[in-house]
Amino acid sequence: MNLKIEHNPEKERFYAIVEGKTCHLDYETLPDGKTLDFQHTYTPPELRGRQIMYAITKFALEYAIENNLKVIPSCPYVSDFIDNNPEYKKVL
Repeated sequence: MNLKIEHNPEKERFYAIVEGKTCHLDYETLPDGKTLDFQHTYTPPELRGRQIMYAITKFALEYAIENNLKVIPSCPYVSDFIDNNPEYKKVL
């Protein structure tokens, strides 16, 4: 699947549009400006099981690394992702 993932800093969202539907990871930038709280992920039911959120989460974590940001994985999906991909523990 050729997935185009985008970042909308104004809406504090990483997302991809697949088959006309939006899959997204929402976050909040903490007051220090250096920490992102990854709060919520959503994939429409009919698109689940395609690794779309895996790709979006990886993209978001890579963004944090490239921009020297820390991440709080409030979303259970993101927390599990980091647990299963320990190379991303450095963003915590």
